[in-house]
Amino acid sequence: MRIVDVREITQPISSPIRNAYIDFTKMTTSLVAVITDVIRDGKPVVGYGFNSNGRYGQGGLIRERFRSRILEADPKSLLDDARDNIDPAKVWGAMMMNEKPGGHGERSVAVGTLDMAIWDAVAKIEGKPLFRLLAERHGRVADPSVFVYAAGGYYYPGKDNSALCAEMRGYLDRGYNVVKMKIGGASIAEDQGRIESVLTEIGSQAQLAVDANGRFDLETGIAYAKMLRQYPLFWYEEVGDPLDYALQAALSEFYPAPMATGENLFSHQDARNLLRYGGMRADRDWLQFDCALSYGLVEYLRTLDVLTQFGWSWSRCIPHGGHQMSLMIAAGLGLGGNESYPDLFQPYGGFPDGVRVENGRVTMPELPGIGFEGKSDLIRVMRDLSA
Repeated sequence: MRIVDVREITQPISSPIRNAYIDFTKMTTSLVAVITDVIRDGKPVVGYGFNSNGRYGQGGLIRERFRSRILEADPKSLLDDARDNIDPAKVWGAMMMNEKPGGHGERSVAVGTLDMAIWDAVAKIEGKPLFRLLAERHGRVADPSVFVYAAGGYYYPGKDNSALCAEMRGYLDRGYNVVKMKIGGASIAEDQGRIESVLTEIGSQAQLAVDANGRFDLETGIAYAKMLRQYPLFWYEEVGDPLDYALQAALSEFYPAPMATGENLFSHQDARNLLRYGGMRADRDWLQFDCALSYGLVEYLRTLDVLTQFGWSWSRCIPHGGHQMSLMIAAGLGLGGNESYPDLFQPYGGFPDGVRVENGRVTMPELPGIGFEGKSDLIRVMRDLSA
């Protein structure tokens, strides 16, 4: 049993939308295929992966460093002999050979992309959905029903409050009961008007979360906190720079309701510092670490161990990214749910064909691996890479 090839292509997922910090007109993603010599149904098992939105494709790093380390490793050194399968932790170790600690940069995205594909292959070799494989390996009961919320509400040329409300109404019509919109890309007065319009539109049918995408300094973050705390929001997300733990801690004095952050922290060490110094409250706040941006599931498991050490429940994690990998982790390991992009970043976002949102939840189908084969528009792109 061995990995015989690793392929990567950088694909555009461009869109004219913007949040408080960046626009997505030139956004890309890396799509990878990890090809094994294991035969199932007469064909080699292929694992697929891609990096989460908001970070650009990492083709250079994948092709120049991490691909070669996987292929140059002794194939036996990458195996889980007890399970007659590939060992994702050993592959991860091979990828990280000769890498200094700290300074995670974009390499965490490259490794996370490949790690996704490795886990997809491992679950396919065992003939199980990844969420069931994870539950079995961690002594848990798998729950195929997962909470999801609809992320949108981006700034867009010519988009007024009526268009924003129509977007949010569309999410409710599709079964979501939590929706999210962007703030910080306009004046506080304009954002307040946008928020009030959406709250009027959704009424008691749903809750609203708001996301500043790390834009605010402390003064602005406090001003928004004082404005926002009069509304029944689901959370106030990523107020300032993700590594400014003191800012996050200070905000908790001005905003008693739930806050969320973590999507731009890329290691278990960063997660530990957030819990040590960021003033996060285990009884109400949410953690949004995204495995596809932070060295993959192998590292995410270390992050979950950190949560346990600090007395946090894994159910306080609702990962960023809107991809099926995090859905699998949520179902298998008991996370609180997952982000969803009903209309954006296609074909990479969303669910397998036929999966519907009902009362804010989806039920995972029994597809081997991560389930990419169940999403027709996505698997067409993936199979082109592995052909």
